[in-house]
Amino acid sequence: MDRFSEYRIMWILVFFDLPTETKKERKAASDFRKKLIKDGFTMFQYSIYVRHCASVENAEVHIKRTKRELPEYGEVGIMYITDKQFGKIELFHSRKEKSLNVEGQQLELF
Repeated sequence: MDRFSEYRIMWILVFFDLPTETKKERKAASDFRKKLIKDGFTMFQYSIYVRHCASVENAEVHIKRTKRELPEYGEVGIMYITDKQFGKIELFHSRKEKSLNVEGQQLELF
């Protein structure tokens, strides 16, 4: 299979609903978001973060890292899909179609 196939390149989606009633909960939610960003995730929507990965193996590394950082309370979902599937997303803002505004990883060829 082609090393850069749209079926091999993956996107990880982390979606969550974390409690923010207390100062401690707000800090935990903020820390979780910061750790996602530090690991290369980009905010897709307020509680949905995405990360581009070159392969399933690379995605699994980032999924394990995310699992280690799960907050004590709240709900978190982790899903990964192929670049081909991610490219089929249709986005709308006030019934108007919106372009996908998530940057992929730039690949360098030597």
